[in-house]
Amino acid sequence: MSETRRDFMKLTGVFGLLAAAGLLTTDEAFAQQQAWNKAAFETKNLNDAVKALGGSAPVESKDIAITAPDIAENGAVVPVGVTSKIPKTQAVYVLVEKNPNVLAAGFNIPAGTEPNISTRIKMGQTSNVYAVVKADGKFYVASKEVKVTLGGCGG
Repeated sequence: MSETRRDFMKLTGVFGLLAAAGLLTTDEAFAQQQAWNKAAFETKNLNDAVKALGGSAPVESKDIAITAPDIAENGAVVPVGVTSKIPKTQAVYVLVEKNPNVLAAGFNIPAGTEPNISTRIKMGQTSNVYAVVKADGKFYVASKEVKVTLGGCGG
């Protein structure tokens, strides 16, 4: 048996004992899961999503850049990136206008972090993709049309 395997087994045993004694808990992870905004992810349009996220009508901004293909060959996997140049960016959300549920992804941006995200989303059909940025308590939006040739949301 190698030394690294023995060390791993010892460490696993220690963590197991700590968890059994109640000294190691997942309360923080559980609290983050409870903070998930289920209502926002069930909205059907841009304004309802922003309202569920705690804002009012978003203001269009040229300081938000969306990186997405003009034509997505497969709507099941569409790469999308958002960069915000708005000072004090707190969160970035990606919305798809014609999806059954408009909010596709949400990211909290810690202070001092560069507000630049990338993800892959599902799109059922050709639609506008919105990038909504929460900065200093206000909401800003930019959009880009992405044409889908093969649907991903039940298409």
